[in-house]
Amino acid sequence: MMKRVIHFFTRVCEAYLPDAFVFCLVLTLIVFLAALIATPHSPFVLIEFWGKDFWSLHAFSMQMVFVLITGHMLATTPLVNKILIKISHLVKSEAQGLILLSIFSILGCWINWGFGLIVSGILAIELAKKLGKVNFGLFIATAYAGFLVWHGGLSGSIPLKIAGQDEILNRVYPNLSVPLSLTIFSNYNLMIVVFLLLALPIIAISMRTEDKVFIQFTDDKKEEILVSHTLRDQLENGRFFNWIFFGLFLVVLLRLKSSFDINRLNLIFLFLAFFLHGTPRKFLNALQGSIGYSSGIIIQFPFYAGLMGLMQYSGLADSISEIFVRISTAETLPVWTFLSGGIVNFFIPSGGGQWVVQGPIMLKAAQNLNADPAKISMALAWGDAWTNMVQPFWALPLLGLAKIQLKDIMGYCLIYTLFSGLIITGVFYFS
Repeated sequence: MMKRVIHFFTRVCEAYLPDAFVFCLVLTLIVFLAALIATPHSPFVLIEFWGKDFWSLHAFSMQMVFVLITGHMLATTPLVNKILIKISHLVKSEAQGLILLSIFSILGCWINWGFGLIVSGILAIELAKKLGKVNFGLFIATAYAGFLVWHGGLSGSIPLKIAGQDEILNRVYPNLSVPLSLTIFSNYNLMIVVFLLLALPIIAISMRTEDKVFIQFTDDKKEEILVSHTLRDQLENGRFFNWIFFGLFLVVLLRLKSSFDINRLNLIFLFLAFFLHGTPRKFLNALQGSIGYSSGIIIQFPFYAGLMGLMQYSGLADSISEIFVRISTAETLPVWTFLSGGIVNFFIPSGGGQWVVQGPIMLKAAQNLNADPAKISMALAWGDAWTNMVQPFWALPLLGLAKIQLKDIMGYCLIYTLFSGLIITGVFYFS
């Protein structure tokens, strides 16, 4: 029964899920038509609204790019790679491997989603090589399942943004900032993480089938760095730069008493990756291997910014907010926010982009209902993370690393989506 369900949804996703950028374009047209029907503005005025804020998210886009590439570079350092190989040697069975991978991916993505996403994929590959014949699609899907918790963790873009002076939050609640104690480290948020930490290993084990395959990976040939005696090569391959600038970073970290926000997190991961790669040349080589994964963020965020302007200036955001006010109470709004966030995430597969578009709507509803803006923000964050399991955008780096296709993991990811949705909804409803 489980196998038939997995195969059915895999075929559906293969047939109907377009590229993430196409999702962005489709959503823009849908919103444009909705604004044309529901608001009194002419098409040309709506186009002006769309273009008005098109380039307004440069800083936020770069923050998201750094979250991904610094996490990826740290995951591919020699030290982390050696640790993963040693961990894989402790596993003796497929069930043990799935339990370890579930816990490891959740904790890794809670620390940093870019780091957790890649390091979990590397561990899944090492486990497959160690065990021989495994449900490899299930292993990669389980490595990806930890991504469920990223927006409730230390690199979650929404809680980190509202911990400072966030322009989206301040449009509805002027001069308000929400400390991490009310978001990432709140009781309900930690409760969700713990429940998923307990449930995902059980779900993974229950999805094992007899469709095991022998996976053999050939190690990619690493380009040997030949160090000559020229000044240029000595500078590029010397370790002293890494030691000097890591020391400067430690001084900055200790002396600056700023709050823990997205910039501080990126600073920590950047210099850890710089130090652990050993030399500037090795660091730059790792950067070249990481930066390609950020292309989706770079190209899509301007379109999300235009979408934000279209919804805000046309009044469509306020109209949608009124719908949620009518069907919600202060107590049920977090649940509706979570579910709507999961739906919108199919069209906006970026947490930052979704916050830009949907954040003002739900915050306005929270204000009108006198609901907790911190909890509403986190409900939206979890909604975004929830349906990432069946949205292919963020799985692409992992699929490329594992050299498999989306169809190989989508059925398993759907099962993770269904069960995790029940857990998260229950916590928001009863907490």
